[in-house]
Amino acid sequence: MRGTSGLRLAFCMGALLCLDAGAAASEPAASTADIIYLNARVWTGVPDNASAEAFATRGEHIVAVGPRSEVSALRGAQTQVVDLGNAFVSPGFIDNHVHFLTGGLALAQVDLRDARSRQEFTARIAAAARERPGQWITEGNWDHETWGGELPTRAWIDEATGSTPVFVVRLDGHMALANSEALRRAGITAQTPDPPGGQIVRDAEGEPTGVLKDAALELVMNVIPPPSDAELDAALARATAYALSRGVTHVHDMGMGNWRSLQTYERARDRNALKLRIYAFLALADHERLAARVREQGKGSDWLRWGALKGFVDGSLGSTTAWFHAPYSDAPETSGLSVVDPEELKKQVEAADRANLHIAVHAIGDRANDWLLDVYAGLPAQERDRRLRIEHAQHLTQQAIRKFASLNVIASMQPYHVIDDGRWAEKRIGAERLRGAYAFGSLLEAGASLAFGSDWPVAPMDPLLGIYAAVTRRTLDDANPGGWIPAEKITVEQALRAYTVTNAYAGFQEQSVGVIAPGRLADFVVLSDSPFEVAANDIPKIRVLRTVVGGREQYKAE
Repeated sequence: MRGTSGLRLAFCMGALLCLDAGAAASEPAASTADIIYLNARVWTGVPDNASAEAFATRGEHIVAVGPRSEVSALRGAQTQVVDLGNAFVSPGFIDNHVHFLTGGLALAQVDLRDARSRQEFTARIAAAARERPGQWITEGNWDHETWGGELPTRAWIDEATGSTPVFVVRLDGHMALANSEALRRAGITAQTPDPPGGQIVRDAEGEPTGVLKDAALELVMNVIPPPSDAELDAALARATAYALSRGVTHVHDMGMGNWRSLQTYERARDRNALKLRIYAFLALADHERLAARVREQGKGSDWLRWGALKGFVDGSLGSTTAWFHAPYSDAPETSGLSVVDPEELKKQVEAADRANLHIAVHAIGDRANDWLLDVYAGLPAQERDRRLRIEHAQHLTQQAIRKFASLNVIASMQPYHVIDDGRWAEKRIGAERLRGAYAFGSLLEAGASLAFGSDWPVAPMDPLLGIYAAVTRRTLDDANPGGWIPAEKITVEQALRAYTVTNAYAGFQEQSVGVIAPGRLADFVVLSDSPFEVAANDIPKIRVLRTVVGGREQYKAE
């Protein structure tokens, strides 16, 4: 895979204590292991040595991988031996695009993701208002496409919510519905102008319907009381338990748009309460503050790292705010929008690059991706290993697909969106533009680096669902049993690599995680079945049995 030449994947078969000098040179060789895992089907992620039947750990690291007879030689009087019963073992899943604390907060809020009618949508919000009268009802993650595409309005929920403010967000995070009480608190009226990069949806009389898009969301968000530190700590605990139960040992957190995410993680780190690894991204506009922090404190540890920035070019396909060259097929009055002034965004990218920070930028529409690739191509030639990322990279021209490879830009994508958006995407942009939609296969064939995540809570944080989506491309409505745009299907191994090996590379951590090999950190997941052996449609039925991070079992199925 192009773009992974920096991955030095040391591996020792039959030479049990061969440590990778780049990963754990300070780790002393041990005559015995702390834990030996036997009777396993291990997919190591290491090229040419992809499978093994046993492995051993000592402290936080893996010290041996190979045949049972050789690994067993490390057994000592205090060694724990675990028989995995022929279970499948993979490097721990890395989810390289989550909004971790937002997801943790959402777990305690109303859930509208599977509401399939106006009545069900309204009933769930009404129930939440009865349970928490007067308190803000937020999150929700609704999808109007599940009930036919009609946008909700405040009239749907006003009577049921009264003076309880409601601000529930569409699952893509680029559109939300506010009730009349929330609009009142935000001061939004018929006279309120659309903010730059956003839209207040209005009815025929010019009155706000309650639906806000992109930058307009901030008008309400600015009046919602922020969560307390205690609430964020609780959200982290919920999110962590949720992730570990799905085999996720490491997340790249795209944050909440401010520094409170990182501060929450630091509190957990300081009380030794982090149970998975976090690579924290801050807002691109904060590049100067982050650069100063890196100069003063470095970039953190294997448990909590920073030094990365996330920006936005456009909105989303579902909200008709993704930026395209041509107008939307079902909304010909618009071709989407850039949520930040392009010249200002370009300056921010250039300044962050001068500060040697890691840059990732959201781009969904074809025009957004073309524009961003041109900005990346225009950065000064340097010897530095930038590992520039485009988050989502959903709709690409054929030229863009080639440029990902030639520029060595990482395509950071979310395969679950394929089986979700594929139900209705054609009505948005037509069949011709879909040729470059979620082009996993074409990107890999061109030699680009493909990394996977979930975008949780926009989509489920479940790598097995993501692997299923990438391999089958079978839409949620089952209207495409052979796969939506089947030419872009990829193999199970390619999908596994995107969740492990390439994600480690996409976070500058390939010397520590992403494979099961001597010297690497002991992050792995134990599964009930092998995704290589079950029918592709049965991959979501595979159960996570154990999740181990740094040699410690953090989740075990009951």
